[in-house]
Amino acid sequence: MNDSTIRILHCLRDADGFVSGETICREFGMTRSAVWKHISKLRALGYGIDALTGRGYRLSAMPGLPVGPEVEPLLDTSRVGRELFFYPIAVSTNALAKSFARNGAGEGAVVTADAQSGGRGRMQRVWSSPAGVNLYFSVILRPSVSPLRLPQIPLLVAAALHRALSFSVPGLQVLIKWPNDMLVNGRKICGILCEMESEADMAHFVIAGIGINVNLRELPHEIRGIATSLFLETGEEYSRSALLASFFNAFEPIYDAWLEEEDLGQVLECLDEYSYLKGRLVEVEQFNRRLRGRAAGISRTGELLLDLDNGERRVISSGEAHLFIEH
Repeated sequence: MNDSTIRILHCLRDADGFVSGETICREFGMTRSAVWKHISKLRALGYGIDALTGRGYRLSAMPGLPVGPEVEPLLDTSRVGRELFFYPIAVSTNALAKSFARNGAGEGAVVTADAQSGGRGRMQRVWSSPAGVNLYFSVILRPSVSPLRLPQIPLLVAAALHRALSFSVPGLQVLIKWPNDMLVNGRKICGILCEMESEADMAHFVIAGIGINVNLRELPHEIRGIATSLFLETGEEYSRSALLASFFNAFEPIYDAWLEEEDLGQVLECLDEYSYLKGRLVEVEQFNRRLRGRAAGISRTGELLLDLDNGERRVISSGEAHLFIEH
């Protein structure tokens, strides 16, 4: 969907009834044939657009695409999500967001895609990114904090995701798995990948990349049993644009409060109450070693607290944590 198509969608969304083809031609400086091509593109994407001779066009239904004209009316934010770049397909929304950030895009700008050809998670793992069913998006952040605090951002995102999912799907039991996953019934429903460009004493920008399995009906063979979607959990489909707006509305106040604090502050209660690992036997893969112990929670600065069998408490700042199943 190019800029002209999005502008026409904005025009139809904001109109009270029909908009004449002549008005659209005049406003956007295009021919009637060009207008018709953009209308056809919107219909192909699932937008209901009525056309009547002598009256013009009227928007009658929206499919819930993660595009500005659908997301903006649902926003309560001042920055996050206000500038939104949508691509039908991208190699990676994180890669595009980095490019936008390097070229001066402001804090809160977002890149979304309907599909990704090279979606990935942590450790360069492939993130399955089919079209038309899930959310793939990246938020540009420019936090004026010490680089030492930047590893806390995935946990801010996790707290906001928990709030947004709980609001959008009442009764859904979502748990947070340190450091960057959201689980439902023990299966992954969201992933978080934060990347940054920084110097010793300042961050140029942070890209918070998020993938949410929304209306996926069938999982790829290689992730069956370890992943899920909102549809698979509830049997219902959800508006991707509404879910995206819910996340933005949840994230901005959490992020703004964090900028004024010295640690995770207000989100610690959420991270503790909805922890997937707390109280369970965990194995952490860290560099070339493995540590095994019982997860005791999250520190105020975002580390995993691990109680070893010998009574020692380790503070884990990075690594991959998994439940350890004794045989």
